[in-house]
Amino acid sequence: MRPFSFCIMKKEKKTNVMRVLEQKGIEYAHYTYGDGTALSGGDVAKLLGKDPDSTFKTLVTVGASGQNYVFMVPVLCELDLKKAARSVGEKSIAMIKSKELLPLTGYVHGGCSPIGMKKQFPTVIDESAELYEKIMFSAGKIGYQVEISPESLKKVIDIQLADITEI
Repeated sequence: MRPFSFCIMKKEKKTNVMRVLEQKGIEYAHYTYGDGTALSGGDVAKLLGKDPDSTFKTLVTVGASGQNYVFMVPVLCELDLKKAARSVGEKSIAMIKSKELLPLTGYVHGGCSPIGMKKQFPTVIDESAELYEKIMFSAGKIGYQVEISPESLKKVIDIQLADITEI
């Protein structure tokens, strides 16, 4: 007689971002990768077989006024701080220190998402997002990504589009 074996499927882990999207009735695709080690955005796109131009990173900044802002740019691009400042009406902006990210947003470096932060900050996405039917970004945890349309993202958080990347 052959031994009986079975496998218990673990319930799929969802991030807060996924829960927010589901609560809002937003369709999304999700991807997981790696072992919890942070990878560069370019490496994530390559690993998941996605176009790095449609894969966005989430950057948190502080303006000269003290107001915080969130910017999303394609993973292979850099945020142009002058363009970013102009897009939100600030004299200047600077990246926040890495140690400030978790207390401010609830997210760690490499797992920051524009959805589900402790407080919603003004959010600007590089205008190139409009070129894609769907964009991918962090689902709020290292090793998790979500993919939705820019139009769907507008239904979840207040965003504006602007030219904010370096040439």
